[in-house]
Amino acid sequence: MERDSDMDKTKCNSYINAMEDALYVIGGKWKLRIIIALKEGHKRFNDIQRTVTGISAKVLSSELKSMESNGLVTRNVLVDEFPVVTEYVLTDYSDSLNEILTALIKWGIGHREKITGKPTI
Repeated sequence: MERDSDMDKTKCNSYINAMEDALYVIGGKWKLRIIIALKEGHKRFNDIQRTVTGISAKVLSSELKSMESNGLVTRNVLVDEFPVVTEYVLTDYSDSLNEILTALIKWGIGHREKITGKPTI
């Protein structure tokens, strides 16, 4: 990204709009946590809820629906099993977030160490 003084107003507005779009899809308290849980192999609703500490069933359901409508998650209903099982799987499109997730995790580790003065890992 260019320096602030080099950026014209139109480009600045387009960057702000792009950031707003990204935060709309992955922002909030829960979505990135859900993505990490899914990346770790947790696929069933109750398993995701146990992994993402503190999330209610209602909020998890809402977040998964939002993530599905934005193309990050696919909901698979396995009708051949009894009882019927629903699994959530990350889409190929969600892989486009890998670099962002890695950067956020790395930054978060460094930030916590800077603030606390202690290594986190």
